[in-house]
Amino acid sequence: MTAVLVLENGLIFRGRSFGASQESTGEVCFNTSMSGYQEILTDPSYCGQIVTMTYPMIGNYGVNELHDQSGRVQCAGFVVKQYVRRPSNHLSQQSLGDYLIEQGIPGIEGIDTRKLVLTLRNEGAMRGGIFQGAYNQEMLERVRSIPSMTGQDLATVVTTTKPYVFGSTEGKRYKIAVLDFGVKRAILRYLNESGFEVHVFPAGTSFDDLKGFDCYFLSNGPGDPEPLHTPITTTRALLDSGKPLFGICLGHQILGLARNWKTYKLKFGHRGGNQPVRDVRTGRVEITAQNHGFAVDTTGAGGLDIIYTNLNDQTVEGFRDTAGPVISVQHHPEASPGPHDSLHMFADFYRMVDAHYAGRR
Repeated sequence: MTAVLVLENGLIFRGRSFGASQESTGEVCFNTSMSGYQEILTDPSYCGQIVTMTYPMIGNYGVNELHDQSGRVQCAGFVVKQYVRRPSNHLSQQSLGDYLIEQGIPGIEGIDTRKLVLTLRNEGAMRGGIFQGAYNQEMLERVRSIPSMTGQDLATVVTTTKPYVFGSTEGKRYKIAVLDFGVKRAILRYLNESGFEVHVFPAGTSFDDLKGFDCYFLSNGPGDPEPLHTPITTTRALLDSGKPLFGICLGHQILGLARNWKTYKLKFGHRGGNQPVRDVRTGRVEITAQNHGFAVDTTGAGGLDIIYTNLNDQTVEGFRDTAGPVISVQHHPEASPGPHDSLHMFADFYRMVDAHYAGRR
């Protein structure tokens, strides 16, 4: 079936539909990963976005439930150059197209993704929509009527509705409270495997409901961090508690806001598994996985030291509080998908917690 991708600037890409036969709108962005499309589709950080893959052939290894990062596909739509209808992998349980149909998410293939990505790089991520059939003017009007990503609180859309315990509790020395702004399962798994008893809470949980834990974690998530007033207030209280705190991605941005910095929207974001990050303390460079459209502006006093920077555009990639056990990173040390150069962050945080409580045993 014929389908079109319409951008708010009036650019139209004609292709073929795969996945669910319905229309969808959102912010159009791109991801430079060569594999891991299922992890990308199910990452809650993509809520409200239409994701374009720069790698041309997608779907060749199918879909396997083991790779899901949440309970459903989170993005609004999927754009590829070539969709592979017959996957070839011993773990494959169904094709990508059937998976998208099951999840109610439209996809479009056969478009010039190079031109699309160059447009997004030059003009920035923009509103767009996937529509079935031939183009008409109403499609452009529909795209231009949706809200921009700036100012949207999407963390409350994807967060858990009630607290739960993730993974094993046996033999775990420390209890960690995870504020779920759209947390990926891989993050929870690595926290649990690092030695933490993992308790997950909704994004709007107050500090009073978190007092009994040894340490805290601020998760990744979608949307603009500045409208998240309750999480920012809770984070300030967590910082004042003096207990160890670890933030990733949106959690990193919320931590910056809690320290009175500001955030701003990047032109086209950082999304993919090839982002170079430098540790300013050692000079070591790690290739990281990233997925975010906002960054922290560290102009003025914020009470945190910058420990990681992005080598592509010099944006801030991580903080550490020299006065207390606090650390954050903008990139994703759990990857899923992507390289594991930064996986040590989970063990680093466990050692930080261990050192914090060493003198109290």
